[in-house]
Amino acid sequence: MKRIIIFLWVSLCIASCAPRFEKEITQDEIEDHIAFLASDGLKGRYPGTAEDEVLTRYIAGQLKRAGLMLYEKEGLQSFDIVTTMEAGPNNSFSFNGMELDPHADFRPFPFSASGSAEGEVIFAGYGFRIDRDSMQWDDYAPVDVSGRLVMLMRGAPGEGDADPRFINYSEDRGKALLASDQGAAGVIFVSGSAFDPEDEPVELRGKQHPLQIPVIHLSRAAADRLLVTAGADSVSILESRIAAGGRPVTRSMGIRVRMTADLQPGVVKTANVIAGLRGADPVLRSEYILLGAHHDHLGMGGPGTSSRNPDTTAVHNGADDNASGVTGVLEISEYLVTASPSRSMLFLTFGAEEMGLLGSKYFVEHPTVDLAQVRTMINLDMVGRLNEERQLQVGGIGTSPVFRSLLDSLNREYNFNLKYAGEGYGPSDHASFYAKDIPVLFISTGAHPDYHTPADDPAGINLEGSREIYRFVAEIAEALANRKERIAFTEAGPKVRIDRHGRNGKVTLGLMPDVTYDGNRGLPVMFVTEGRPAAIGGIQKGDTITAIDGKSVGNVYDYMSRLDQLREDMVVVVTVKRGEDYLELIIRL
Repeated sequence: MKRIIIFLWVSLCIASCAPRFEKEITQDEIEDHIAFLASDGLKGRYPGTAEDEVLTRYIAGQLKRAGLMLYEKEGLQSFDIVTTMEAGPNNSFSFNGMELDPHADFRPFPFSASGSAEGEVIFAGYGFRIDRDSMQWDDYAPVDVSGRLVMLMRGAPGEGDADPRFINYSEDRGKALLASDQGAAGVIFVSGSAFDPEDEPVELRGKQHPLQIPVIHLSRAAADRLLVTAGADSVSILESRIAAGGRPVTRSMGIRVRMTADLQPGVVKTANVIAGLRGADPVLRSEYILLGAHHDHLGMGGPGTSSRNPDTTAVHNGADDNASGVTGVLEISEYLVTASPSRSMLFLTFGAEEMGLLGSKYFVEHPTVDLAQVRTMINLDMVGRLNEERQLQVGGIGTSPVFRSLLDSLNREYNFNLKYAGEGYGPSDHASFYAKDIPVLFISTGAHPDYHTPADDPAGINLEGSREIYRFVAEIAEALANRKERIAFTEAGPKVRIDRHGRNGKVTLGLMPDVTYDGNRGLPVMFVTEGRPAAIGGIQKGDTITAIDGKSVGNVYDYMSRLDQLREDMVVVVTVKRGEDYLELIIRL
């Protein structure tokens, strides 16, 4: 019923409030499109919702209205995504013949592996292993936890006035990963009153990258029953003792537990929107210029999203991010229909970009045209806030030798302050195409204080500036589509920076990981930068990293945790799976 009501609403809106259609790019049409795309009625354009379906059909309708040919008649390329993790029917936790209630007593963490573990319980305090700058704290020193279940306190001692030494070591997933490194078969977390006075159960929201062992959150009452059965102190006493003594408290409990974590992905459908324009030249029409932008945003925000105000639940309208980019695709498509370019054009808006470029990744793995015939992909992401200095950021300028001179020439009419970046990889959908050796241009007016907050509203859009940018991009696309010579691809990055923050100063190997992989069997490598440590050491595009210095890597979360432990000038052994073979490669950082 909800979907029917929303469809009725959008049908009335399209009929009575549709943007004023003109072949020229106009400020009035821009204002109308953004008012609709960033309206409260679309509730932040979250993938897989009823509003998301209304959104994609609106975009498809506008592209058809411009005279384009819709993919598969409706213009929608549907694909599945995981937006939540849900507790399955087989969660269990038992000791001494006592079965706990999976609803009241425990719940799996969203990053838990699905599976069972059984063994003796070891209480390992807060699960810290720290040895830096003469600071000593090792909860694992007194006992061997290999093959056992580790019970850990969440947070840090004296959470309300926590010791700053523990700031980088208190995150749940990192603690569980460290326990796995020590050989633990599973992890049991319990929240002390300083960390969580209400003892709230962990929330199963958002897609998570799973560890390789089951991880359970036990309520304090249930944990106390376990501890009393084992003849140990209660959670509150253990918490107080550690805080008062300022040192680890680790002990074997002498009791066995069997637990099963059963997590089921909450799968929903979303879609890319695709429409084409056949090229006018009988020879060049077999080649394509692509223009794209992502149409999704953060919905109502809140914990588990990338909202910069995670404690605020409110509509994240995303007027700049990325109603502005979608509007650009719609307006430029109208312009290019009348221009009759020589090469064919493909106009795309992508779903689930905010979840890790899922829509564009799906498209390049399931392309509707031959990717070998795609000559350029132009990506518009946040192009609605041209400032007084007229700064326009252009990424990917180094991915083809024709780009810089072309943009410089066309810019003489506009006088934008162009800020070029050579690399093809970046945090938006063009990265998926660059990984396929396609020249890319990433165009944006840049970040601002309203980025990923509820304040990114239509009132912040520079309408006249947007009109100029769309016209500029239209001329770029038209010039590339009409160019007689081949548009060559040049490898350009990604350029990797050494980032001096975090635990030890983060280093990078010089590769582009597949951030969309959500299993726990290794990290697929999408791209390797020449001259950087990964390439020099022999890592190749298509490899799967399974371990760094013997420590398992199941996905991008594990990979980033491993990098946090490394320093420049170290030599590490990276284990990769290549085909059916496992190779150990020496990498000097």
